[in-house]
Amino acid sequence: MSTATDPSVPHDALIARAKALQPALRERVAATASARRLLDETVADFAAAGFWKMLQPRRWGGLEVRPRTFFEVQMTVAEACPSSAWVLGVVAVHNWQLALFPERAQQDVWGDDPGTLISSSYAPTGKVQRVEGGFEISGRWSFSSGCDHCQWVFLGGFAPVESGPPDMRTFLVPRADYVIDDNWNTIALKGTGSKDIVIESAFVPEHRTHKMGDGFKCDSPGNAVNDAPLYRLPFGQIFVRSVSTTSLGIARGALDFYRGVTSVKTGAADGKQAKIDPTAQMACARAASAIDKAQLVLHRNFDRMMEYVEAGERIPVEERVAWRWDSSQVVSDCVSVVDELFTLCGARALWVDSPMAGYFCDVHGARAHYANRPDASGRNYGAVQLGMRSTDFFL
Repeated sequence: MSTATDPSVPHDALIARAKALQPALRERVAATASARRLLDETVADFAAAGFWKMLQPRRWGGLEVRPRTFFEVQMTVAEACPSSAWVLGVVAVHNWQLALFPERAQQDVWGDDPGTLISSSYAPTGKVQRVEGGFEISGRWSFSSGCDHCQWVFLGGFAPVESGPPDMRTFLVPRADYVIDDNWNTIALKGTGSKDIVIESAFVPEHRTHKMGDGFKCDSPGNAVNDAPLYRLPFGQIFVRSVSTTSLGIARGALDFYRGVTSVKTGAADGKQAKIDPTAQMACARAASAIDKAQLVLHRNFDRMMEYVEAGERIPVEERVAWRWDSSQVVSDCVSVVDELFTLCGARALWVDSPMAGYFCDVHGARAHYANRPDASGRNYGAVQLGMRSTDFFL
């Protein structure tokens, strides 16, 4: 049985650092939204705290923390600034995926600076052609969160095959080979800077690609040098949680805000204390319970995953299908939590500078991500329970 935290990594210290950053992150929310990207000081604060390196291999100066630590830090940051937590989740998880690439690719990115960051856009919307020694890619990829602060990008695409299923790969491209289209103007997650990546034509050598099939099988080229159990986890399980866990921090932040306001509020019409209203009390109970359940499921699932990989065992697809459903469902549950609290806050929640308005928009923004749509993963989970084979290869 695996323990909740590994004593060799600073779990408590990292959580404490995240909590210590909350006041500064709250003060920067408006400026971050106005900039439509993370502020440079936030990126620097995360670097100083070690957050970008949480899932990076120790051999590259990383911390190799357990997933429980990584996601708890992300949730803690999201309580104060959802945009900052979103970028932290998706950019920091790329250090984990780069560890799955061939050693030469890791050297390309981290050889001169182990602190180099990578953004991504995994939807296979570009054009890929095989050429000698690798691939030529071109096109436009959207929603590359945090790209302004990164010197490389992961881009999804289908490598041409003569027969069989499509060869879905991640292509690693340096900043010199792409242009960022500054088109991020949204009502939610405004500060994530999730802009488009545009490539006219770029050569990607074979060693700078990672097969999604290898990530599914938990057997990637990088495992030859990064052999810690952390890097035997399924790619799909790590990635989907990096885009769903921010919603749990948003729900926690919304509940804290609602409790703070409601505990001291009196009705303008009747002068009664809001905290004695049964509706307010039940809303707090439902929200706290939903958040607690979602967190327990998150920790249980990753503890179970770690048990398998630490024992050198394959993770059954049936369990992975269930965990994939859990990841997508948690965002919808958090939307319900925040929606109720937003409604009960009254008209003051409509103000642009209201934290509750921010939580409301941002949790709906998180729900819009493709990986957070529960329908497809729910149907797949139900089908597997009925004796059918899984149709989801992003597990």
